[in-house]
Parts: sequence; structure tokens; C-alpha cells
Amino acid sequence: MSSVAHLMPVFNRLPVAFASGQGVWLTDTNGKRYLDGLAGIAVNGLGHSHPELVRALQQQAAQLIHVSNLYQVPEQELLAAKLARCSGMSEVFFANSGAEANEGAIKLARLFGLQQGKTQAKIVVMSDAFHGRTMATLSATGNDKVQKGFAPLVTGFVRVPFNDVQAIRDLQNDAQISAVMLEVIQGEGGILSLSAGVLSQIRQLCDDNNWLLMIDEVQTGVARTGQWFAHQLEGVTPDVMTLAKGLGSGVPVGAVLTHGRANGVFHVGAHGTTFGGNPLAMAAGLATLRAIEAENLLHNAQRQGDAIRAGLAAVLQPFMADGRVREIRGRGLMIGVELDRNCTELVTLALDAGLLINVTHETVVRLLPPLIISDAESAELVERLGGLIQKFLQAR
Repeated sequence: MSSVAHLMPVFNRLPVAFASGQGVWLTDTNGKRYLDGLAGIAVNGLGHSHPELVRALQQQAAQLIHVSNLYQVPEQELLAAKLARCSGMSEVFFANSGAEANEGAIKLARLFGLQQGKTQAKIVVMSDAFHGRTMATLSATGNDKVQKGFAPLVTGFVRVPFNDVQAIRDLQNDAQISAVMLEVIQGEGGILSLSAGVLSQIRQLCDDNNWLLMIDEVQTGVARTGQWFAHQLEGVTPDVMTLAKGLGSGVPVGAVLTHGRANGVFHVGAHGTTFGGNPLAMAAGLATLRAIEAENLLHNAQRQGDAIRAGLAAVLQPFMADGRVREIRGRGLMIGVELDRNCTELVTLALDAGLLINVTHETVVRLLPPLIISDAESAELVERLGGLIQKFLQAR
């Protein structure tokens, strides 16, 4: 393995490097195969080396990679139209990442507030949220570890407990609030979902107070939950939605989508990007959406997710009965298995067993498999992970 002497030590990397991938499988530089239960943290929805994606990227790279937004980019118009059709949103701005998309949404909310006469516009955000690592997005994030060492943070955020509608309702007299920003399912927060009806109540509060409802779908979006976007599970349409991760199937791309009162807030010169929306990234996005539709991956994500959760529940039933496994939760192929103890060790144990997983909040095993996972591969994931958790809990 090559030396890391010249890399900034910001990642605690696992001792493995991958040489190739096919479908839900990765092969390391020593020839060992791994079942990918993480999909690059919800990025590789089409798995690895998907033929439609590879073909689209090869063709686009041979034609044109980048020209800048000084000129028309027809591929942007095509992808924006397709996203609008899937989401019911109206306008799209393309960025390079989820943090960039959320940064854009924060700027839009402030500009919206100013247009309403709010000179110190505030955004309501949630405990345990994760919106990125730029200065504004880490300030919006509800994670002390992410924020540590970067004070003074960006002001203008009001934090309330996740799932607490009354806490938001109590802020209605604050004339400076311009938006509510949230995740329908918190990924980094431990695969925690808003309770049924909460999103609809927040939508009504935003309507009553002329606030923007801004939903961060960076991890949940693009079929991950069995719907195109997680907010569609409750039939709610946001004013602003942010996307990234699964939109480009591994090619960096982010997006800010607007609807209703958020349309037209950004004017010429109010926001911009050099790389965002380049033809290569747009080709990746178009190929991704085409494949999801052609292969019925919305249905597959829902069906396989249900099967994985049910399979794990069956294997781990004795440990659920005595409380060592607290809960198996999630929607679609966004799955969390919460234990009663720190289980970060499972990441390395799984790697040794040829399985890629993640642990968030120290006690939650997070699974984000590719949307293309098959019945047999889901069963194998359950068998491998279930066995690992059994051994881990029995030994402690």
C-alpha cells in the first residue's frame, strides 16, 4: 500500500484499498472480495461498474467534460427537468457536494428572510442533525465533535430537539426566523426518523408563518428510502430540497431544488459555482435516474430493505428480547441496528469477514447497500452481519 505521509491526517482509514468493483462487490488490492453494505456512504446506488453509468461517462468524457456556467449547458437542463418531474419541485441549482448544496440552501434562506425585511434572519435546525463540514453547515449541524475547534461558529441558527413540533411552534413569535431545516431521517444521527405526522405539522407551521421548509435529502434522496425522496413518504412538498450522494453514483454532484415561495429568490449573481453542473456530472445524474427507472430500483430498495430488516430481526430475536439489540429501524435501504453498547469494533470485525458496514453514534450499525442488491445478496448480508453481531454480543 502506498505511503500516506503527504496526506492530511483527517481520516481514520481502515487498512484496505480497493482495486475494482462489480455490482455490490468490491475486490481489494490483494484479491479479497467484500460485500458492500455501505455503498460509499449512500453514494454508489447503482453499485460498482454499472454498465449504463460507465457507458454514459465514457461517452461524455470523450465529448466534453467542463465549459463553466458562463455558457449554456444542455445536460443541466435535461437533468433539472428530470429532477423536477420526480420531485414536483420547480428550479434547480447544481453544486458539487451535499455540504455545498446545504450551504446554498442556507444562503437562500437568508436572502429570502432579507426580502421579507428580516435583517438578522434565523434558521431553525435540529439536534443530532448533520448538514456538512463547511463553516455554515457545521454550524447548522447538531454534533459537538464536528464543531469542536472551529469557534466562532456561524450565527443565525436556532436549535430544537428532533421530532419536537411544539419546540418549533414556540418560536412563532421570533420575527427573524425565515426557515426550518431538517432531515426526514437522520443518517449520521443514527437512522432516526421523524414520527408519523410530524413533517406535515412542520409544513403547516412554515405555511402559517411564511417560513421556508428546507429538507436535506443528501443521504435519504434518490430512491434510498424506496421513494424518490424521503419527504414523499408523507406526501409533503418542501420549499427547498438539497441532494448529493446518490445523485451521481460516485461522480461528485449536488443540487438545490426550490418550489413555491422559494422560487426566484436567487437572482443573477446571488450564487454561483465553477465546477457545479458540468457536463460529466450531469451525464452521471442522468444515467443514474434512467437506471433507477429502468430497473425499478424504487421498488427494489423498499423490498430488499424490508427483507434485510426482517432477516436481522429473526436472527437477532433473542438479543432483542433481552435488550442487547435495542431496535432495528429505517426505511428502504437505509437501515440502523442499535445495540445497547459501543459497537465501533464491529466495523473492523466486518471488514475481516468481507463485509463493509459503518457505525454511527457509537451504538448504531448503519447499512446503506446499493439499490441494485439482489435477494441472494440481501440474504448473505443478513447472514454475515447477523452472525457478527451475535458473536460480538455473546463475547461481552
